Amino acid sequence: MDIELARTFLEIVRVRSFVRAAEQLNVSQTTVSARVRTLEQQLGRPLFVRNKNGASLTPAGEQFLRYAPMFVQLWQRARHQVAVPPGRRAVLSIGGELSLWHPWLVDWLHWMRKAAPDIALRVEVGLPESLTHQVSTGALDLAVMYQPQRRPGARVELLLEEKLVLVSTNEAGTAGADNYVYVDWGPDFAQHHELSFPEENNPGLFVSLGPLALSYILEVGGSGYFRQRVVAPHIAAGRLHLVSGAPSFFYPVYAVCSEQADDELMAVALAGLRSIAAAGASETG
Repeated sequence: MDIELARTFLEIVRVRSFVRAAEQLNVSQTTVSARVRTLEQQLGRPLFVRNKNGASLTPAGEQFLRYAPMFVQLWQRARHQVAVPPGRRAVLSIGGELSLWHPWLVDWLHWMRKAAPDIALRVEVGLPESLTHQVSTGALDLAVMYQPQRRPGARVELLLEEKLVLVSTNEAGTAGADNYVYVDWGPDFAQHHELSFPEENNPGLFVSLGPLALSYILEVGGSGYFRQRVVAPHIAAGRLHLVSGAPSFFYPVYAVCSEQADDELMAVALAGLRSIAAAGASETG
């Protein structure tokens, strides 16, 4: 069976729509429909019922859902093993959110190169939902993110709890409402932020990416909440200042591990992540 048929089937199940599945797979809706027809012809049973609300599984589709992830996972594992570069004994695929790659996961890449030079690495930047999906299907061995979704085929492990601190370019260490930048650190942060700053729930600038917001205030001035480890060098250099009396918030980082991944490779990768996490904590502790 063409592995793309199983992938397309699983994507439709995940998003419950042929249209959204086509967008996620970056193909036309006609291609998605053709793949489903081919799969249904091969199985001899209809798999989906399409209606105005999207697509739902037929009883035959429910049965096939038990096997489709195994097809994809087996293919991914085989592809990884066959594609091992010369001089390397294995390939490890890792993904991470954009804001985690610099500097934390970049430091991890350097750690891996020194500690396990015989392991080839494939890295990817993505959003939490996509990364978790790739781990659960075996496309990635490991993903590092802030707010993972628990899915079959993946296990979640806490790596560290980063601290979000309020900093300002004002040398007096104060934060004015007129130049405050609200950084979207997720629903937990939003809840704690609203309780701590009930008067600042409608900021003039809302940014969904921490590194972008940090670059902005370093260039034009302002204040906002950022990861302590990231702003520590700027505080030491006098470019940023901690806002006195402002509350700090914890922001956990998780490793999402594929249950199909090689245990030895995962042990090495997680040892490196824990080492980098410990080093970062000691630098800002």
